[in-house]
Amino acid sequence: MNPSIVIPTYNEKENIRILIPQIIEVFEQNGFSTGGKIVVVDDNSPDGTSEVVEEFMKRYKNVFLLKRNAKTGLGSAYIAGFKYALELGADIIFEMDGDCSHDPNDIVRFLHEFRNGYDVVVGARDIKGGNVPRWSFNRKIISKGGNFFAHIVAGIPIHDCTSGYRALRASVLDGTDLDELNVTGYAFQISLLHALLKRNVRVKEIPIIFGERKSGESKLGNGDVREFFITSFRLRLRRQ
Repeated sequence: MNPSIVIPTYNEKENIRILIPQIIEVFEQNGFSTGGKIVVVDDNSPDGTSEVVEEFMKRYKNVFLLKRNAKTGLGSAYIAGFKYALELGADIIFEMDGDCSHDPNDIVRFLHEFRNGYDVVVGARDIKGGNVPRWSFNRKIISKGGNFFAHIVAGIPIHDCTSGYRALRASVLDGTDLDELNVTGYAFQISLLHALLKRNVRVKEIPIIFGERKSGESKLGNGDVREFFITSFRLRLRRQ
């Protein structure tokens, strides 16, 4: 397999310094040191995130940086990163947060499910075996509420629709126009799932333990929340 880990970043200098070596170690321990790649999509972080990635690029040939001129949202960053990963020859494309909340050791568990024939693998926090141990009660309610809304309104039959730790076969993107998803923020997660499920891809959810970010602050804003709800209704209309 040739997995590519796509990591959008904005002001994640300290976190990316920790995360890249962890992923490299997983690659080396599991035979992906040549095929596995890390694609960091940085939205012009003022804290010097891209400079940290550039230092890693001098040490590792499988670390790549896609620098963008402005912060235009999680969805647009993933779309750009997916296209870049495809150009690099990836056959499996991962989404991973750049704040160290996702455990790189789970990469092996994801890849195992592709060998079992699945097309999309989602790391789920709210199925048996999954957890978010350090979240407050309010944060858990907000997350569950978002997923409930995505189930009921958008009609997506996945437990953790909003999970940002997932992977897909590059081949399932054939015939999927990522630009037509018409999202820029966190709503990308449900919009992409909706588009893929319409094509009857095989989806598997695996439990993950979601950790707290090591440093910095969450990038989720009110605009992302509005786009999420608007997108959910738009996807419902497409079902009718």
